[in-house]
Amino acid sequence: MTDEAGDRRRPSVAAIQQTSLMMSDILTASNAQSQGIHLVNSAVNQMDNVTQQNAILVEQSAAAATSLANQARALENTVALFRLTA
Repeated sequence: MTDEAGDRRRPSVAAIQQTSLMMSDILTASNAQSQGIHLVNSAVNQMDNVTQQNAILVEQSAAAATSLANQARALENTVALFRLTA
Protein backbone atom coordinates (compact mmCIF):
# COMPACT_ATOMS: atom_id res chain seq x y z
CA MET A 1 0.00 0.00 0.00
CA THR A 2 2.82 2.41 0.70
CA ASP A 3 4.14 1.91 -2.79
CA GLU A 4 0.69 2.58 -4.14
CA ALA A 5 0.40 5.84 -2.17
CA GLY A 6 3.87 6.85 -3.36
CA ASP A 7 2.95 6.07 -6.95
CA ARG A 8 -0.16 8.23 -6.63
CA ARG A 9 1.83 11.16 -5.23
CA ARG A 10 4.53 11.17 -7.91
CA PRO A 11 2.41 12.95 -10.54
CA SER A 12 1.35 15.52 -7.94
CA VAL A 13 4.95 16.14 -6.87
CA ALA A 14 6.03 16.46 -10.50
CA ALA A 15 3.17 18.90 -11.16
CA ILE A 16 4.13 20.94 -8.09
CA GLN A 17 7.76 21.03 -9.21
CA GLN A 18 6.71 22.08 -12.71
CA THR A 19 4.47 24.79 -11.26
CA SER A 20 7.34 25.99 -9.08
CA LEU A 21 9.63 26.21 -12.12
CA MET A 22 6.98 28.14 -14.05
CA MET A 23 6.51 30.55 -11.15
CA SER A 24 10.27 31.07 -11.03
CA ASP A 25 10.30 31.80 -14.78
CA ILE A 26 7.40 34.24 -14.34
CA LEU A 27 9.27 35.99 -11.53
CA THR A 28 12.40 36.29 -13.69
CA ALA A 29 10.36 37.67 -16.61
CA SER A 30 8.51 40.07 -14.31
CA ASN A 31 11.81 41.38 -12.93
CA ALA A 32 13.13 41.90 -16.46
CA GLN A 33 9.94 43.73 -17.45
CA SER A 34 10.17 45.87 -14.33
CA GLN A 35 13.72 46.88 -15.21
CA GLY A 36 12.64 47.63 -18.78
CA ILE A 37 9.76 49.78 -17.55
CA HIS A 38 12.16 51.61 -15.23
CA LEU A 39 14.48 52.36 -18.17
CA VAL A 40 11.59 53.59 -20.31
CA ASN A 41 10.33 55.76 -17.45
CA SER A 42 13.80 57.24 -17.01
CA ALA A 43 14.05 57.99 -20.74
CA VAL A 44 10.62 59.65 -20.74
CA ASN A 45 11.63 61.81 -17.77
CA GLN A 46 14.81 62.85 -19.57
CA MET A 47 12.81 63.72 -22.69
CA ASP A 48 10.40 65.75 -20.57
CA ASN A 49 13.30 67.70 -19.04
CA VAL A 50 14.81 68.40 -22.47
CA THR A 51 11.41 69.49 -23.79
CA GLN A 52 10.97 71.90 -20.89
CA GLN A 53 14.46 73.29 -21.44
CA ASN A 54 13.72 73.74 -25.15
CA ALA A 55 10.48 75.56 -24.32
CA ILE A 56 12.42 77.95 -22.06
CA LEU A 57 15.00 78.53 -24.80
CA VAL A 58 12.26 79.23 -27.35
CA GLU A 59 10.71 81.80 -25.01
CA GLN A 60 14.10 83.43 -24.48
CA SER A 61 14.76 83.47 -28.24
CA ALA A 62 11.36 85.05 -28.90
CA ALA A 63 12.03 87.70 -26.26
CA ALA A 64 15.48 88.39 -27.73
CA ALA A 65 13.99 88.67 -31.24
CA THR A 66 11.35 91.12 -30.01
CA SER A 67 14.01 93.17 -28.23
CA LEU A 68 16.20 93.18 -31.33
CA ALA A 69 13.26 94.31 -33.50
CA ASN A 70 12.53 97.13 -31.06
CA GLN A 71 16.17 98.20 -31.07
CA ALA A 72 16.24 98.11 -34.88
CA ARG A 73 13.17 100.39 -35.00
CA ALA A 74 14.76 102.77 -32.51
CA LEU A 75 17.95 102.85 -34.56
CA GLU A 76 15.97 103.46 -37.73
CA ASN A 77 14.16 106.38 -36.07
CA THR A 78 17.46 107.80 -34.82
CA VAL A 79 19.13 107.50 -38.23
CA ALA A 80 16.10 109.11 -39.88
CA LEU A 81 16.91 112.32 -37.99
CA PHE A 82 20.08 112.75 -39.99
CA ARG A 83 19.65 114.22 -43.41
CA LEU A 84 22.45 114.14 -45.93
CA THR A 85 22.61 116.80 -48.57
CA ALA A 86 24.38 116.37 -51.80
